[in-house]
Formats: sequence, structure tokens, C-alpha cells
Amino acid sequence: MRITSKGQVTIPQVVREQAGLHPGSEVEFVVENGKVFIRPAVASGRTWAREAIERTRGSGNNPVFKGWTTERIMQFLRGDD
Repeated sequence: MRITSKGQVTIPQVVREQAGLHPGSEVEFVVENGKVFIRPAVASGRTWAREAIERTRGSGNNPVFKGWTTERIMQFLRGDD
């Protein structure tokens, strides 16, 4: 794996999956004994799941869903129609 002139590398998909890294994930680099480690950032207590929930906050109030039960909305979102 090569580092680009901008200092970028591509993290292989299998590594991203094993580490639980998703698009938009915050990571941090740690240097210990001359070795570099990358890990999910936990600063500010925000997680990928929490950020996903916050992005959808209020979407249940969408007029399209007016009169629908929570179960009906979940069926729609899962594609159970």
C-alpha cells in the first residue's frame, strides 16, 4: 500500500468492516513505540450510530407518514411492503 503525495491511503474494506469504520467515521492516529495505530475516535462521546440517529431526527414527523403507526413506518423503511 502506498501513501499518496497528499498523505492519503485507502483502508481495505475488510479492515474497515472489522474495525467498524463507516463513511463519515472519525478516526484517530496513535503512535506507540514507533508504530502507528488507527482507531475509531471516541472524543466527545459521539458514535457512528448516534450520528446516524441524529441525521434522521424528526423524519418521523414527515407529512408522508401522517396517520401511520411506528410499526407501519418501520415496515416501509425495511421494504416489507
